Amino acid sequence: MKSFYLLTFVIACLSLSLISCQNGDSDKIRNEARQSLPQPPANDVTAAPTTTPTPAATNSNEPHYKCPNNCAGGTSDAAGSCSVCGTTLAHNQAYHNNPQPANPTINPASPTTTPTTTPQPPAAAQNAAGVYHYTCSAGCAGGAGSAGTCATCGGALAHNPAYHN
Repeated sequence: MKSFYLLTFVIACLSLSLISCQNGDSDKIRNEARQSLPQPPANDVTAAPTTTPTPAATNSNEPHYKCPNNCAGGTSDAAGSCSVCGTTLAHNQAYHNNPQPANPTINPASPTTTPTTTPQPPAAAQNAAGVYHYTCSAGCAGGAGSAGTCATCGGALAHNPAYHN
């Protein structure tokens, strides 16, 4: 009789362990996670990212995004939803097809300036005390004003912190 109870206990443990190993819950969790991800618009045929052109390469007579249902007022300069029917706005290629002239006239009221950069002088090889900015890592005499190779042995020049004192 004792072996009967032991055998019943072993069978019960095995059946519980087999039930707990089913993948039903993990599939449910996986599907919920998949559904929580952002979905691409239904009318988007390509997954390639689009780039926004410069204003000079666009046609100001065409909206950038249009409602695919052609709702009156269903246009926008930015991606989003149609304000009339709520459908995702579709990109309007005509916005890019008829570019304005390549050399538009510049409005004298708002002149554009080109940024200028002042060239920086090269770093001095030695400071006022005669200490080199970069010295040979092998210990050769001399040094240089920038990182590079030693003129004597060809080894790498290392930054010398004493230069800044």
